[in-house]
Amino acid sequence: MPLRRGFFFWLLPSAVVLPVWLLIGWIVSDAGGWALAWVIIIAIPSVFVGQLILTLLIRSRGTVRHSRALSWRDVAGIGLWHVLTVLVGLFSEAWFWPLLIGAIVVFFGVFWSSLWQLFQEGRPSVILRRYTAPAGAVRPDAAVVVLEEKRDPLR
Repeated sequence: MPLRRGFFFWLLPSAVVLPVWLLIGWIVSDAGGWALAWVIIIAIPSVFVGQLILTLLIRSRGTVRHSRALSWRDVAGIGLWHVLTVLVGLFSEAWFWPLLIGAIVVFFGVFWSSLWQLFQEGRPSVILRRYTAPAGAVRPDAAVVVLEEKRDPLR
């Protein structure tokens, strides 16, 4: 549970830390001018916006807001995506393209997984469907009680 909660609190700061790391990684690895153009024009905005989208999708789920902890699926996906993003920021000539493609694929996997989990939590539960009456089960001669509560609007 502490690991899942740690990832919950890491989601928002990582939207700033990971893009800054890409710039620092370019400085440390001395990758060249074209790499700097790629970092500034494509990498930093896409990692920033992508992380914000994932943060909103994950934090909008009721179970995550209630427990303030991510699911294990989220932890695995976000952790793998962040590790790949950090490794891309090292600008290794031999591993740059495989790591970049891997990071993109993992991001889309986490995106669709988060979207799927959000829709799963948003649909009516099985328990609710099991205990509701079928459409024709209500008798027309059954009594209906309506309670009306009045409140003082100044309270």
